[in-house]
Amino acid sequence: MAYDEQLANRVREALADMPQVEEKIMFKGICFMVDGKMCVCVSGEELMCRIDPALYDELIEKPGVREMEMKGKIMKGYVYVSPDVIKTNKDFRYWIDLCLAFNKHAKASAKKPKKTAAKE
Repeated sequence: MAYDEQLANRVREALADMPQVEEKIMFKGICFMVDGKMCVCVSGEELMCRIDPALYDELIEKPGVREMEMKGKIMKGYVYVSPDVIKTNKDFRYWIDLCLAFNKHAKASAKKPKKTAAKE
């Protein structure tokens, strides 16, 4: 799974002061979980941002932002952000802050039960 390691390092730096950050490989890249909830991912060269769905219509109109589609369904709480629009620290920080703001209110995914080996 190829993802932009420099962008991942920028995200790591941005989240360095957060108490509970975990990295997981998913969405063809690396996801940063904050407080046990998916917050922001680096997928290829793009940021995949988990945002407030109420802001979706406004944010999807911004240059360099595209929808996230999964199994033919538009995911209104997520957008991909092009590397062209996060070059400056100010622009990058805007998206990270949006993700962190929503993370406070986001629900964590249900934990999948671990499979155990069948007993004989």
